[in-house]
Amino acid sequence: MTIKAVLFDFSGTLCRIEPVGAWLRAVVDDAGMSLSDTEFARCERELTWSGALPGGPPPQQVPSHLVALWAARDKSAEQHRAAFTGLARQVALPDAALYEALYDRHMTPAAWHPYPDAVEVLEGLRHRGIGVCVLSNIGWDLRPVFRAHGLDGLVDDYVLSYEHGVQKPEARIFRIACEAVGQDPRDVLMVGDDRGADGGAADLGCAVHFVDHLPAAERPDGLRPVLELIG
Repeated sequence: MTIKAVLFDFSGTLCRIEPVGAWLRAVVDDAGMSLSDTEFARCERELTWSGALPGGPPPQQVPSHLVALWAARDKSAEQHRAAFTGLARQVALPDAALYEALYDRHMTPAAWHPYPDAVEVLEGLRHRGIGVCVLSNIGWDLRPVFRAHGLDGLVDDYVLSYEHGVQKPEARIFRIACEAVGQDPRDVLMVGDDRGADGGAADLGCAVHFVDHLPAAERPDGLRPVLELIG
């Protein structure tokens, strides 16, 4: 197999969301609120358990009234917001406005950090003439994140689930991404951190490579094997 293009997942693959505590602190500070250490710790702990931070720790339990929404959350912007704010509302916060503010915060470039080797690997692929597409299950436009962190010029196209109404691991979204880079799936490598969602590319004939979904500081070179696979 000759790899002519690479599809990259976003969260946990190229970029990592900030920790729950930093996410909560940014929103609380922006709102001009003051929480005691005990109250802040409780909110942080319960938001972590609920899985309310997109790209953060998964929910320990999805409430029955959110199960169907959760399963299809990445098919539209409205469903994505409703699913995650619904999880957040399991937690008693000091102001009702914080639920929407928390969701809004996670869409900002400041909330995301590229993995240390992301630029190096994307530049290496560009130098080799390999097409790159970001393929993400997501409910919002991540392009500003890539522009803010200097990655946009190294990406040829973006296929975002909410823009197409289909989400990984459905074969159709991988086909859309392969068409975006103008390659047969058999000449495409999918790189992601979710064996269930990203692994669906194999059903279409793509090669698949997995990375570990770790904090950025704990995974300094997890993407470099991609360049070895390309040759």
